[in-house]
Amino acid sequence: MFDKTCKNLLVRGVNWIGDAVMTMPALRALRKELPDTKISLLVKPWVAPLFENNPFIDDIILYEDKYNSINGKFRLSSVLKTKSCSSILFQNAFDAALIAFLSGIPQRIGYNRDWRGFLLTNSIPFNNDDRKMHHIEYYLNILRQAGIHADFSLPYIYLSLNERIRARNILKGLKRPVIGINPGASYGSTKRWHPEKFAEVSKRIISGLDGSVVIFGGQSETGIAEEITSESQISNLKSQILTMAGKTDLRELSALISECDVLLTNDSGPMHIGYAVRTPLVAIFGSTNPDLTGPLGSACTVIKKNIDCSPCFKKACDRNKMDCMDAITSDEVFDAIERSIPKNKAVFFDRDGTLCRDAEYLNSFDNLEIFPEVRTLSVLKEKGYKLIGISNQSGIARGIVDEEFTRKVNNIFIEQYGFDDFYYCPHRPDERCPCRKPEPEMILKARAEHGIDLKQSYVIGDKEIDMLIAKSAGAKGILVLTGQGAESVNADYVAKDLDEAVKWILGNP
Repeated sequence: MFDKTCKNLLVRGVNWIGDAVMTMPALRALRKELPDTKISLLVKPWVAPLFENNPFIDDIILYEDKYNSINGKFRLSSVLKTKSCSSILFQNAFDAALIAFLSGIPQRIGYNRDWRGFLLTNSIPFNNDDRKMHHIEYYLNILRQAGIHADFSLPYIYLSLNERIRARNILKGLKRPVIGINPGASYGSTKRWHPEKFAEVSKRIISGLDGSVVIFGGQSETGIAEEITSESQISNLKSQILTMAGKTDLRELSALISECDVLLTNDSGPMHIGYAVRTPLVAIFGSTNPDLTGPLGSACTVIKKNIDCSPCFKKACDRNKMDCMDAITSDEVFDAIERSIPKNKAVFFDRDGTLCRDAEYLNSFDNLEIFPEVRTLSVLKEKGYKLIGISNQSGIARGIVDEEFTRKVNNIFIEQYGFDDFYYCPHRPDERCPCRKPEPEMILKARAEHGIDLKQSYVIGDKEIDMLIAKSAGAKGILVLTGQGAESVNADYVAKDLDEAVKWILGNP
């Protein structure tokens, strides 16, 4: 069992981008269970940027090339020796257990595989378990087997506002919808759909949707991007194609994917980044199994054919035919993209101070005072806007507000005032969850579930965090002076109340 008195925990992260993303829920679970423990993450430099700004870890230690030799491993172990009293090994390799052992870390927890069981103090049984469960659950299972409570959650990459805005500026000259395309996959050719098929889909995005295409990829995949853009069918459409292959670091790639309307991708690291930044995506699978490594979330579509030899998990096709990829047509991929494009517009509302009087922690219907202007919001629905609430409700986690009461209040707006949905974050600020404003996850979840085009949408609230969530999502923000906020440097407009806010929206459709 895990020693919860340990105040310095070392986590050995994994080496692949997609796998690294899938460890994020386990890191969140560790932080929730060990709020006062310093959590250090040991990872290779090429995946480390994924964890920048991540609130669930305190320190990132780079496993650099200089540590690859035997002498290097001893040098690394001396660095780690003073940092940890316990270690959890997400990486399966023998090397991960050896480093922890050489470091003299008293507790070493990981799967008993790759002949390393004798190096572990807590050896978790392994029976080809990575072929039985989604890999997010695979990493969570390590914690559960060690006696750590670990709830399932979706991975989330914490992007700064500046990163989002820089990416938005790179794409601002492109016609929307902007469809990101990731045609590569580092594992092998069996995970790659054909470049000419990507070209066919690109042509239909540009000519059929009057949209644009952004091609992503690493430095080693620039050739694939060039192969797509050199196809004769799209050679005269290059003004609506932006090639970013080989031109981004991992943070820039994540931010650019977050700004796309849809991501079309093979089973790859960028696919996992796609759902971790909550971009609607269409994922093509051939030799691998989406039940194990597929994208998760309500805005994810997987296209895979039931070929007798798939999934084979091989890097190259034994049959030299790639039936699993050949059977996937550009028509069905394009249709999936078209269905995935967010097309609705919405107005998002903070609750307390915006829709009703701010009673601090509202916990009684006696203190519920809904502003009369809420009745006029129906005019927005008549103009085609969805009405959606987004509210921080930390009183639930603090034990001040009953969660069922919060749901009942939110349902009043749905049942009596025509709101389409109401989202709330029940967590404390110190939990640093991705759903708490100003992080945009509530808005991104609404986009996925209601098909909302955030660039055509608005956020109305009485606090600066409401204006920040609008800016993060690419929506326009309207500060109303009916609650806590008196001014804002991030608001697109300041209104005295909801009536004035509605008039401004209707004047700026």
